[in-house]
Amino acid sequence: MQDRDRDIESVLLDEERIRAGVAELAARISADYQGRDLLLVGVLKGAVVLLADLCRALTVPHEVDFIATSSYGSATETSGVVRLLKDLDREIAGRHVILVEDIVDTGLTLDYLLETLRPRRPASLEVCVLLCKPQELRVDVDVKYKGFDIPSVFVVGYGLDFAERYRNLSFVGTLRREVYEQADAR
Repeated sequence: MQDRDRDIESVLLDEERIRAGVAELAARISADYQGRDLLLVGVLKGAVVLLADLCRALTVPHEVDFIATSSYGSATETSGVVRLLKDLDREIAGRHVILVEDIVDTGLTLDYLLETLRPRRPASLEVCVLLCKPQELRVDVDVKYKGFDIPSVFVVGYGLDFAERYRNLSFVGTLRREVYEQADAR
């Protein structure tokens, strides 16, 4: 048994369920964006896995760009302060843009990103997320393409990390409390 397997308390979404959810998101997006100039903007680093799978499942032409923010550091709860670490490489004026995010909990990061991108005058600006924690929302954000609602627990896997670890897991799960308590004690 690897250390990472011992670190996981429970699996919330297994690989098969995630795959089906991503396929459903891709089908909806493909139907909605037929004949449009689509740009997917992945929020680094957590959305990389979702974005890669979504790109492969889409049946419409699209381009990809990335943006990066920070609000967690190595903690399990957001600091509430969002910083832009990397901006887009492309202009989005007149483009149909879908912001692809791994998870929405408080909504602060997503709200910040939408407020940053709207003044750039995209033709449309929508959001696609794999996970949403409805009980944690502090701001109202419109998510058009949502994979799953999950409870208010800290999750890792499928791109989501704790201290830059566990992103490579093929499922979404919770960590044993002692894993992050030991990290806090360091």
